[in-house]
Amino acid sequence: MIFLQAEGAQGQTSLLPTLLVWVLLLVMFYVLLIRPQQQQQKRRKEMLSKLRKGDRVVTVGGLHATITDMQDDVLTLELAPNVRVRADRAAVASVRSRRAEGEAKEAKAKSG
Repeated sequence: MIFLQAEGAQGQTSLLPTLLVWVLLLVMFYVLLIRPQQQQQKRRKEMLSKLRKGDRVVTVGGLHATITDMQDDVLTLELAPNVRVRADRAAVASVRSRRAEGEAKEAKAKSG
């Protein structure tokens, strides 16, 4: 009987280090994989919401273009003079340069 109690006590103490290892692995998994992915998705969503006419962008297909028109989630991109394509907002991979607010106001004043 005493032998069985000693064995039971050892089994209980070995559970704690195993549990700590699993908790440590889960924390590392979160810190190294899940959290950075969430931050990247947040930055992408913010970048897509800030798209404006005149921004120079690169699409997920590698095309460099300028945004000429925007309607909800559909963008009209100018690839070259008089070469325009329509693309989904999610097709934008990155913004190369943003048109300054002052330039946008000057362009509106000149055209209208």
